Amino acid sequence: MSAAKSGGSAAEGNGPAAAGKGQRSRAGSGGRSGGPVTPSAGAALSAPLTLGRVGIYVLLLVAGVLVAFAGTLVQAAWFPGGLVLALAGVGGLFYGGVRATGTSAGVLVPGAAWLVTVFLLLSNVRPEGDFLFGAGLGSYIFLLGGILVAVICATAAQMRATGVRYGRVGG
Repeated sequence: MSAAKSGGSAAEGNGPAAAGKGQRSRAGSGGRSGGPVTPSAGAALSAPLTLGRVGIYVLLLVAGVLVAFAGTLVQAAWFPGGLVLALAGVGGLFYGGVRATGTSAGVLVPGAAWLVTVFLLLSNVRPEGDFLFGAGLGSYIFLLGGILVAVICATAAQMRATGVRYGRVGG
């Protein structure tokens, strides 16, 4: 049989060999260049440790402890507004850490300091029965909300660092 009777040939642009002629099959590359997605110039998955970067991490560690103490006091003092203010402070710290360092460690360092401090404050009960966290719903929302904010900021930082493009997939 000839190529004309079988419904077209690779030379006519209907087959995979047509990709070299300016036409691409949609199954092979999805309309993209076929190469791996590389990170942009400003976004690094891991950056080298310099003295300045270590200083920023130490400052973020101290800020995580301070935000944990302040959030503990504020969320219990003015219940609905204080809780929102405390979670906004946690979110600002984590987002600021990502922006300052450009890596996901900018969330992990203050997040670990915040989490350890909050758990130490939760478990610290004096013999008189006093403790910093009340046994209300606000304390649990502050704890779980802070963890959720840390996870969201860390995930967003990784998506930004790997060069994930926003918009329609395959278009």
